[in-house]
Amino acid sequence: MSSYVLITGANGEIGRAVARAFAAEGATLALTDLNPAALESFAAELPTEAHVFRHDVANGEETAELARQLTERFGALDTVITSAGLYEHLPFATLKPGDWARGIAINLDGVYLTLQAVLPLIREGGSIINIASMAGHRGSADHAPYASAKGGVLALTRSLAQELGPRIRVNAISPGLIDTRMMQSLAPDRVQKAIEGLPLRRLGRVEEVASVAVFLAGPGASYISGEAIQVNGGLYMA
Repeated sequence: MSSYVLITGANGEIGRAVARAFAAEGATLALTDLNPAALESFAAELPTEAHVFRHDVANGEETAELARQLTERFGALDTVITSAGLYEHLPFATLKPGDWARGIAINLDGVYLTLQAVLPLIREGGSIINIASMAGHRGSADHAPYASAKGGVLALTRSLAQELGPRIRVNAISPGLIDTRMMQSLAPDRVQKAIEGLPLRRLGRVEEVASVAVFLAGPGASYISGEAIQVNGGLYMA
């Protein structure tokens, strides 16, 4: 894969897995995150060219500056993957306005700001892949800002697929219960109960999310646009 790929939130567990998967395909990577120092050491381990940028997705000025730097360094992009996100445990009854605003700003506004800023860089035949969530389809107790924002990402994905086609394909990936630090921090009995509710009887792996991203960006998905691919072990069937 000789291509230029932008991944936001690339220091997250799913973001890193996606970066590794595209690096294995030979893509040149633009990796963004709030913590560029941690991302630099990760990028140095990849078997391909990877450039690191500091990027607060909720900051319009930083996003515009990122687009300027990408234009100077790459000139064009083939694939954009919006992986930056914030997942907080926030019961609705005690939710503060700032909690709501923060969740929407990072998980939804950040996708809008990023895609609008880099849209002129995406080549004809390019691909946008938004990392959504199963929560955006079915909701999630105690995570109203997150689930609401991810529902918005799904609607944005479908809207852009209609607006940007046929020049650019736009899809989403909706991970379910993935084996990350967040899942590992839960009580073992809660995790076991969740696994028992899964038809595949196990948590997903970040690599399984990343493999779908590579597929959606490649020629095998050339007639797929406006879709949200579920990676959830059968827990939620749309």
